[in-house]
Amino acid sequence: MATPDGFPASFYGEPGVLGMLSNGISAFLVLLQNFNAAHTGIAAQGVESILTGVHLILIGGICQLVAGLLSFRKYDHLSGTAFIGYAALWGSYGATQIYFGALSQETSSMSNQMNSSLSTIVPNNMSLNNLTDMPVCYLCLSKTESAIAGLIPYIILSFLLAFCSATVNYIMPFVFGAITATLVFEAAALVTGSWARVVSGVLELLILLFAMYGSAALLIKGLTQRLVLKGFGTPLFNVLLLGTPNSSSAQSIGQEKKKNTKYAEPMALGFFCDSVAPFIYAFYGFGYMKSFGLGAVWVSIIAFAQLFSSYYAHLRQDCYHTTKFGFHATYWLIKAWDEFVISTLIVNESKVASAREAMVGDWFFVMAALVLCVGSLNMDALELIHNMLFVLVTISTIPQIPLHSYYIFFGVACSLFTAVSIYGTFTRLINSIAEKSLIPVGPQPISTEQLKKVLSCRRSTPTDQKQLPKTDQDSDALFYFTNGVAALSALHSNASNQNLSFLHQTVPWVLISGAIIQVYVSRLQVTGGGQFGSVISSIYVGVWATWTWFRFAGNLLQLSTEATYGFTAGAIALLVINAFLMLIAAYRNLVLLFLTTVMEVALVCLLLSTLQRLPYDLEIAMLSLITIICIYGVLASLVNGIFSQRLLPMGPPLIKSRKKQETSSEPPCPLANSRLTSGLKKIAGLLDEGAVCGIPTDTVYALAASCKNPQAIEKIYSIKDRPAEKPVCICISSVEQLVAANPPFSPLLWEFMRNVYPGGISCIISKGDWLLRLGVGPAYDRVGTKDSIMIRVPDHTVTGHLCDMTGPLAITSANPSGEPDSTHHSMVINRLGHKIQGVLCDGNTNEIAPSTVVNCVRINEGILTIVREGCVPAVKVRQIFDRVKSTMV
Repeated sequence: MATPDGFPASFYGEPGVLGMLSNGISAFLVLLQNFNAAHTGIAAQGVESILTGVHLILIGGICQLVAGLLSFRKYDHLSGTAFIGYAALWGSYGATQIYFGALSQETSSMSNQMNSSLSTIVPNNMSLNNLTDMPVCYLCLSKTESAIAGLIPYIILSFLLAFCSATVNYIMPFVFGAITATLVFEAAALVTGSWARVVSGVLELLILLFAMYGSAALLIKGLTQRLVLKGFGTPLFNVLLLGTPNSSSAQSIGQEKKKNTKYAEPMALGFFCDSVAPFIYAFYGFGYMKSFGLGAVWVSIIAFAQLFSSYYAHLRQDCYHTTKFGFHATYWLIKAWDEFVISTLIVNESKVASAREAMVGDWFFVMAALVLCVGSLNMDALELIHNMLFVLVTISTIPQIPLHSYYIFFGVACSLFTAVSIYGTFTRLINSIAEKSLIPVGPQPISTEQLKKVLSCRRSTPTDQKQLPKTDQDSDALFYFTNGVAALSALHSNASNQNLSFLHQTVPWVLISGAIIQVYVSRLQVTGGGQFGSVISSIYVGVWATWTWFRFAGNLLQLSTEATYGFTAGAIALLVINAFLMLIAAYRNLVLLFLTTVMEVALVCLLLSTLQRLPYDLEIAMLSLITIICIYGVLASLVNGIFSQRLLPMGPPLIKSRKKQETSSEPPCPLANSRLTSGLKKIAGLLDEGAVCGIPTDTVYALAASCKNPQAIEKIYSIKDRPAEKPVCICISSVEQLVAANPPFSPLLWEFMRNVYPGGISCIISKGDWLLRLGVGPAYDRVGTKDSIMIRVPDHTVTGHLCDMTGPLAITSANPSGEPDSTHHSMVINRLGHKIQGVLCDGNTNEIAPSTVVNCVRINEGILTIVREGCVPAVKVRQIFDRVKSTMV
């Protein structure tokens, strides 16, 4: 077993090594191209450009994406946002290189063919290059316009990242600042030529040098747990100099929800992505970009990056931002490929106009954007303004707007939205770093209680006050949203089956929302903890993919009769499967049951269409009903998820789970109320008799066994399926218990403990005979490792009283090994109730993450190792330690 301060933990704790190296190597690849182009006067083409693009995607894109994901897991807002943002940048730039390389190969082949065919007819005084370079120049211009449109927002955002990182350390500002300057000259090189490439190459060399130094400093810090090389831990300036904390911030007025502090806040990343995509659209709307082929690639990559901000909001059980960023990513993705179809595949302007007028899917985006405005009324003014401007963006893309004013309106709306998104990126980053509202975001438009009263359609009951299960929260709104967009977009198939322009446009609307994004929703619902998980959403991925392939792509491909019969068989299979989905929905709520029932009739229409007997009026009615059900589902799921209460009814389940009924009538183990003294005595008596019980702490629920009964501690391993090499810690009520045991601790360790106890920090210290005096006694060899022991002093009155009654307790988190922590006593009962002998019921926990584990074995040498980052951020632990050391000196 690795020691607590071993290499694996330290490597996991420093993802910045991978992130900065990815930036440095990516810059080096572009540097080689720039210097070669400046030397030869010819930009990289063909295979060379393609290989560079592939390496940029693999190193700058995928590797840096991994670094960003690990940074969010490490509670690092800034690095997570920067690395995922730059992963999208290098990935997009790599795709541009591949596009340009493939284009140069194609045009070179065309030029050779034209040379051989024109050499006999072109006059001697006319150069062949004048003719053969014409298509190359036009396509290169299109590539140049798209690349410049994508680079400019990254320049602005990179500058903001450099500025924000200056409040954290003085290495990252140089790395991000060099990237900012490089992007400026990369954009200039696309227009001016070789001199800008040389300057860009020099700056890229600086990126490499800064990144190598920063990576070395972080790697050595991770291995030695001390700052050997300077640059990290000391900011260029204090973030508090940027403003005065706002006393009326959203958090101080009680609006901020409890969140899983095990993961960093992803809001800045969401705003970051909302800055890039609309900026590219604004360039296109104002006519700067003639073709949206390469622009669609840039927007698609940043849209997928935005899905990660939605995913991390889901991990934090933040329903609002899960829905918002998933909704925005879907919109940018659909519009990208919609505009790609219009600008690339549809040449005739009259066909564009007629095809656009038949499209109505955008209306669902308008309605959903209004729902987001309602959901943000109890947040800050910036959030509401951002949502209102997104409503304006969705309205500007309604296809019924006349074509001559459509793109101007779209460009203006995207410009306004970009400006607010850039400001939002800056505020979310700075305020997250400072953990205070330094940069103004505006007051709360409506108080939480007032909004609850407005939204609640019935008088509140005690049942409403209970927290909803997770399956009723995070991803349900996105599930209804994706199906609603697909259903409303599928209405287009009835307008003109023979209009190829219309069919080209319909494919991305139904396929992206109903299939591609719903795959992401299915992944979210896998972790939802519900009885049926992601079954319904996964099946509907297949429904909409089949619908798209047959109803739209099938017309374009002119499928044979035999192929049509295959779709007939598939439609019958989907009908049978959906019947089972209706049964599953009956266990959930009425809204979901209505949706699956109407979908059954819609699938009948799909079956009839494969037999050329489709009743269009019935299909229109069913798809319209699905749309109406889904827009209500989005509203109700979002509102109920934000407030964790059933403010808007979804309807009761028609079939109640027998397992739940049995659990409610006869619990699997004895239960005790933590608010009653008799409840505490009951659990204390069970523990003294050798039982294993679930108890609350100041973080998450724990399994506890008395140190008087070593056999009970051994039971914990079998109950949890916990690996034998993983030790359990002990829990005591106060530091005074340690003082009474008289352990040989140094003054520095005592002072550190008094500053972190009681609280969500667990300290690993050396074992000794003092544990016998503490009361561990018979369990000495069964807790901790051979040489060390981890001690918890929870900031929880109930747990403290229980430890006073029983003596030290051996504890570990109350969840099956490898599964999420238990944050409510019902989770302990449902998952482990049949294996344990009692549960002390205390409702919701104060946190959704376990304690932060700190190795204090070498604290006298000035070495403090963060073994596991939990509810207390590592940066706060370091601050406490530094403060304690300074006072001791």
